[in-house]
Amino acid sequence: MSRKIRSTAILAKIETTAGTLATPASTDAILISDASFDVDYKNVDRNLIRPYFGHSGQLVGTRNVKIGFTCELFGSGTAGTAPAWGALLQACAFAETVAAGVSVEYTPVTSGLKTISILYHLDGITHTALGCMGNVTFGMKDGERPTMKFEFIGIDGGPAAASMPTTSYTNWKVPAVVNSINSNKIKLGGAYAAAAVTGGTDYCSRGFEISMANDVKYLPLLGCTSVDIFDRKPTSSIALELTAAQEVAMRADINANTKTSMSLLHGLTAGNKVLMFAPNVARSNPKYEDYEGSVLVAMDLALEPLTGNDEIRIVSL
Repeated sequence: MSRKIRSTAILAKIETTAGTLATPASTDAILISDASFDVDYKNVDRNLIRPYFGHSGQLVGTRNVKIGFTCELFGSGTAGTAPAWGALLQACAFAETVAAGVSVEYTPVTSGLKTISILYHLDGITHTALGCMGNVTFGMKDGERPTMKFEFIGIDGGPAAASMPTTSYTNWKVPAVVNSINSNKIKLGGAYAAAAVTGGTDYCSRGFEISMANDVKYLPLLGCTSVDIFDRKPTSSIALELTAAQEVAMRADINANTKTSMSLLHGLTAGNKVLMFAPNVARSNPKYEDYEGSVLVAMDLALEPLTGNDEIRIVSL
């Protein structure tokens, strides 16, 4: 009988020591909608010279694991309680700050980065990946699920024949679709304080995606193999519905390199809200977009730091 690609389970847990297995429990299972697994080999050609043609073979060299999957983005269900995806963001160079009974905030960090162990089970085989760090792309697009697309690199801990691990998805909540019922308008120019954004101007839009664009590298040093993050350059794009006067003003701001903040609040009830706030966004390359016959003004975005480690703030409310 064939093995089934849908018989897949992924579990992940923050490591106490980078590269040392943190054994995930059933509650560390990740609810995914797609997944990929690959061992990236850096094999070495022998390049032998002999008095005849023929392949001289390769030697198996260093290797690392690449794991990708998509999760839904949601509040934990209880304000001030960390959501199930919190550990994944921490392995993408985010810090977690809990305000009991109020909110949980995730903000970028440059030092003190954390790693996770990932168990990737595919119908009878469990692959272990250690010291994993990665990149995340947040999806908040109109008419779609709110999502986080993760791409992790890890140290190959090898495969083993194993039965399906026990999984519990009770901490993974059902999200609301991104639309005008469940989501606020995109706000530009607002100010963030106490888990809320005030002021600014609201705009109709089609939502956005934000990639943290982390520079994740596998470092196969002799005796010190590891994965690390060396930089990030978060990017996005938006398409807004503007009045003629708003378009003229926005193009003037873009031409003058004037930065703005950007935010979006998704969700309706306490414990089920997610706020995304970027304080220092550079806009560029404005162009027209035809959306069902109406005019939108699209532009590229670069999320820049304001005072450092603050390019974006993800808040579970």
